[in-house]
Amino acid sequence: MSVVETGMTIADACRSVLEIGDPAAKVKQARAAVRAWRRGDLAHQFDVAMPDRPARPAEPELLPPNRMPRRGKGGSERGRIALIHALAHIEFVAIDLAFDLAGRFGAHFPREFVDDWLSVGADEAMHFALLDRRLRKLGSHYGALAAHDGLWEAAEATAHDPLARLAVVPMVLEARGLDVTPATIDRFLAAGDEGTARILKRILADEIRHVAYGATWFRAACESSGIAVESHWRALVRRHFRGVIKPPFNDSAREAAGLPREFYAPLA
Repeated sequence: MSVVETGMTIADACRSVLEIGDPAAKVKQARAAVRAWRRGDLAHQFDVAMPDRPARPAEPELLPPNRMPRRGKGGSERGRIALIHALAHIEFVAIDLAFDLAGRFGAHFPREFVDDWLSVGADEAMHFALLDRRLRKLGSHYGALAAHDGLWEAAEATAHDPLARLAVVPMVLEARGLDVTPATIDRFLAAGDEGTARILKRILADEIRHVAYGATWFRAACESSGIAVESHWRALVRRHFRGVIKPPFNDSAREAAGLPREFYAPLA
């Protein structure tokens, strides 16, 4: 399926994005789904299950994180291409994470939940397209290098629980992007790569909003059920996140996203 068809539900449209492996076609389908939702063409119904795994292109080769080659600091052009490729892969998987979140868990939340996560999906599609275009300008392309599947492993670990998914994906993984992106921007600027730095500045601004959506919906769901917000978040992260929450933290960006230091400091 490569278009949004008459009579589709929002669950149909989300699944249609997840079922496309080709990167350009996935971006096109993501944009079509968001446009259809905003026009009111998709019924707010969750009558279709999301797939366990999204479709993936033949390239890049997906390796376990511990088998990924070291990228270096991004000082050489080769190193910068490797770093841009890694970032493009993150954004590519993030398209699926956003549409899976809306399609898998939308029935648990008000309609505005779908509004927010489809807007995230549109952002991630745009971010991926910008980074892929940048790779091509540098003589490479998405798929030219290996990548790892750690992001989708986090989705699989939280497929049963909307609060666990919100706790881990936007509030840990995307929040980590807030921490590391400013230094990455500085690296590209130091190498004279202002084009990539501009893209990353745009991504950083958008990611603050994405983390904020996660924090807002997590807090609302906890409060409506009488659950202590911060302690439950920490319990879910300990249970479902395999990595380590470590400094340095971009405290100001996290605070702007509704993730104050008292949330995550006890886990660091």
